[in-house]
Order: sequence, then C-alpha cells, then structure tokens
Amino acid sequence: MIPGKYLLFLGDVDQRLDAKTACGLADWAPDRCVGQWRLPTCGVDLGLPDMDFRTAIEAGARTMVIGITPFGGAIAPAWVGPIAAALRAGLNVASGMHVRLEAIPEIAAAAQASGAELFNVRVPGANYGVGTGRKRSGRRMLMVGTDCAVGKKYSALAIARDMNSAGMAATFRATGQTGILIAGAGVPIDAIVSDFVAGAAEALSPDNDADHWDVIEGQGSLFHPAYAAVALGLLHGSQPDAIILCHAAGRSHVDGYPDFPLPGIAECIETNLRLAARTNPDVRCAGISINTAALPPEERESHLASLSAEFSLPCFDPLTTGAHALVADLERRMLATDA
Repeated sequence: MIPGKYLLFLGDVDQRLDAKTACGLADWAPDRCVGQWRLPTCGVDLGLPDMDFRTAIEAGARTMVIGITPFGGAIAPAWVGPIAAALRAGLNVASGMHVRLEAIPEIAAAAQASGAELFNVRVPGANYGVGTGRKRSGRRMLMVGTDCAVGKKYSALAIARDMNSAGMAATFRATGQTGILIAGAGVPIDAIVSDFVAGAAEALSPDNDADHWDVIEGQGSLFHPAYAAVALGLLHGSQPDAIILCHAAGRSHVDGYPDFPLPGIAECIETNLRLAARTNPDVRCAGISINTAALPPEERESHLASLSAEFSLPCFDPLTTGAHALVADLERRMLATDA
C-alpha cells in the first residue's frame, strides 16, 4: 500500500486525457488528494490547491503521485528535476510509468539521500502463467471500448459501487495504474508479457461465489492500431459473462491516430462478443456506457435515451447518471433466471 495522502503531479501536460491518473484519483479518491503540483506551462487544473512540496507535507501528503499517462509511459526530462526535488523534500513518489523510477539516476540518488520510497505501480507484483481457458465459478463483467480513454475505468468503478449499493456482491478489479492506486490492488495488465496476459486476467478474477460479480476495468481497444493486443488478451482471460461497451460521445477517430476512424457501436459490440465467445460462448452485452462530456448538457439525456432505444440496452454515463439503470436491469434478469 502506498502511504499517506497524495500530492498530484501534473507536470506540463495541457490536456486532461494526458492526466488520466490524476483525474481518476481526484474523482474517485478525493479524500486522499490534498493538492496538485504544476509546472508554469501546465494547462490542466483539477480544482485542487496548488502546493509546493513543503506545504503539501504540512497538509498531510506523504506521497507525490505522477498523475500523467503519456503514450509509451516514459518520464519526460522536464519532470525529473521536480520529482527529485519532491524526494529531497521528504515525499515518497509513486509512478504508473513503464520505466522504473530508480532507473533514472537523479531520481534514484534523491530517494537514497532522503530515505523516501519509490513506488512503481505499473510493475507486475507476481509472475503469471499462460491462460487455461478453464471455466471459473462466479460472474464477470468486462469493460470494452471503441478506443482508449473513453471511460472504461470510470464505468467499472460506477458499476461496482452501484452494485454494492443495491446489495449485490461485486468487486472492482483494476487492470491499470490509476485503478490500482484507487483500489489498492490489481494487475497492470499492459505491463505483462503478451503470452501471459490471459493468464494474468484469470488470476485477477479467480473462482468466486456463484452470485459474485468481478467488475473488470478494460484496457485498450480491439480497434486500436497500437493497443489491440492487450484488449484481446484481457477479453479472453477475463472470460466475461457480460461486456459493457464504452464510448466517448463526439469522438470520431482513435485518439492520437487521426487516420484511423472509430468503429460504430454496433460493430464494436459484435466484434467483442464474437472474440469473447472463444472462452465464454454465453457472453452477452449488458449495457452501453457513454462519456457525454463533449456534448452540450441539454443534449446528454436524449443522447443516452436514443442509444438505449436503438440497442435495447441500458445506456448510462458513469459520472452524470451512474449505473443504476444497468444494475436494475441485471437484477431483473437474475430474478427471471432464478425463477
């Protein structure tokens, strides 16, 4: 467990999509976030107090979390000095990057000199075998997406929360660095050697009680030119009984890849179901989650209603509506099956 409260490091990013870890912690673990630290050129503001390292420590922070998620997971040269300064001030540092913090000499030296700890969240904590395809007890729900950064983590968190509120047995299963920081456990699935991704997903969602749901955070997209592989391995290893299709309203192409248009929702659902059936022939799509942030507020409700009618599925926004409609539909189906 990473100690204490957090100071969120935003560096010099200028888009919220590049600060997914910081945004996720601010939205889902606000009691652990005391402030933010930004370079003068940073264009993202989480609405938290801007703090220097000493002020953050006085406010209760013990760890600075690098809240940035750049392509490739590398630490930019401009961040190294401030990270080392935070360590020298006495803050631990947690990172979700692929590169280990101690691999950067200035950071390693600062940590050794101060005695502060380095936490590499995106480094697997265990060795995993290959997937077996064995049918496991319990129920599993996996978030899948038309793209990266469309709300798969937020959807899983909202569903698990609303299932628990309704008295259902459910556990959020984190597969990325932000989810792991929020939940305190999980598997950084995109850091697993490709042959073992399905096996890691099986380990993440083991046998459980018949009425228990593992609500699994998705990664990547089957339609992403760079990150389709992790999505497929997670799909097969999760062996989902249900998938939730996640999409960001208004997005027309893969983020960062303007030459790759996004698939339609129907195509995305069909493709995920066809491939998921390899390890669970009974898989179905249980709902659609839409990030409506890009829509005018007055259009969001009608957009969700229209999609719900078109696909005959519950359709929700994890932040604005929550997953109550999806959970109610699941309860109705479970009662009908038991009857």
